Amino acid sequence: MTLEDLARDSGLTRSYLSKVERGVSTPSIESALNIAKALGVTVDRLFGQQSDEDPITIVRGNGSMGGDATTHLSLVAGLRKDRVMRAFVVHPGKTQRRGRIMSHHEGEELLFVLTGDIEMHIGARRERLKPGDCVQFDSTIPHKLIAMTDKPASALVVIAATE
Repeated sequence: MTLEDLARDSGLTRSYLSKVERGVSTPSIESALNIAKALGVTVDRLFGQQSDEDPITIVRGNGSMGGDATTHLSLVAGLRKDRVMRAFVVHPGKTQRRGRIMSHHEGEELLFVLTGDIEMHIGARRERLKPGDCVQFDSTIPHKLIAMTDKPASALVVIAATE
């Protein structure tokens, strides 16, 4: 598959996909899901290897797949293709306030704020969230996260497939 084919099938631009491929950009959850669907693989294949031998999957400490100090999204669970849930740690930035578009994808989503002050946009609704707050919603509704201060913010996001 060429980059042009992937761009067409995923609905993303060739330029953006090239940046993701080179590690210059990190895909949003929605973009990662679109890329995986276009490639005919599960999203976990984009972030690391999978093994179907052991019925228990453990990702220890900072061993999250696809993340590093500069990444805003790290896959922490859902490494097997037979799992219906994927878990990510998301680090929304304050810079996303203006430019970040709303994302949407199939499934149901649960977000648990770990650190920082986060504003969650779900459709036309906006909610200010603090550590310990939890939101569950239909992820086909457009949504996005914004850090409300300059302090680091993070949230655990779990996506359950409904297909």
